[in-house]
Amino acid sequence: MSGKDPSVLLLEHHLKALKLPTVLRDYASLAAVCSQERSSFPQYLLRLVERELIDRERRATERRIKEAAFPVIKTIDSFDFKAQPSLNESLARELLRGEYITKKENVLLVGNAGTGKTHLATALGYAACLEGRSALFATAVAVINSLLAAQAVCRLKVELKKYLTPHLLVLDEIGYLPIDKAGADLLFQVVGKR
Repeated sequence: MSGKDPSVLLLEHHLKALKLPTVLRDYASLAAVCSQERSSFPQYLLRLVERELIDRERRATERRIKEAAFPVIKTIDSFDFKAQPSLNESLARELLRGEYITKKENVLLVGNAGTGKTHLATALGYAACLEGRSALFATAVAVINSLLAAQAVCRLKVELKKYLTPHLLVLDEIGYLPIDKAGADLLFQVVGKR
């Protein structure tokens, strides 16, 4: 039989049920620290809840980044603006604020292969995730193929929702490969409904 106080066992059970893993992990050690510092109970509780909130926000950000399915994480800080002198750096940095997402505006990155379009698009998506917005990265061909497959089994509406739900949809490689009419129509549905 465990030597733990029944109230401690019940507290830990409740913290698990309430999904408060940081409080569960830190309540005892923080109580000892706060006791030594002679912190009041509200100060202790505030510090404990702040830790839970910070960890929850971190986990949510990590989840958004994972769900975005970026091929590689890229940031604006790792972009070489000197290699692309025609690119407006201040505009690219302004886009990081995400106002275009709130306004439901499109951002088109046009240029030759190897000019950093995917890097910048990924950086914008990553910044959106850090700001609490959901994002999804996909190539145009992958979107079309998944929609065609869903259409074939009468699940188009469900698959469309996958591309309509995120705050930001990053469509890469548009125009890179030829698209037939059926694929173009499906891609248009996604863009039109967003």
